[in-house]
Amino acid sequence: MPAEERNGPLWDALREVMDPEIPISLVDLGLIYDVRRDGSAVEVDLTFTATACPCMAFIHFDIQDRLQREPGVAEVKVNEVWTPAWTKARISPEGREMLKTMGVSM
Repeated sequence: MPAEERNGPLWDALREVMDPEIPISLVDLGLIYDVRRDGSAVEVDLTFTATACPCMAFIHFDIQDRLQREPGVAEVKVNEVWTPAWTKARISPEGREMLKTMGVSM
């Protein structure tokens, strides 16, 4: 999904979910590939920067916890997707600026 289409209340809620290791949202890191809603059910396609990310369980929980606080959301399913593979190119301009302020060059 192109960045310009990542709008709406579910995307805004996901912008509040931070990576546990660096304080940048999962959306700005480009880890969220898609979000779909069907009634009270929400489905999120999520990737990770590495297959052995030690924070996978925390990230799943944080996504589900945050989205279930949205009006009318009762169920959240998180799908791990690995295609296309995550690259630094997926980081938003805002995410790049935040990384730069932390001394991380891109």
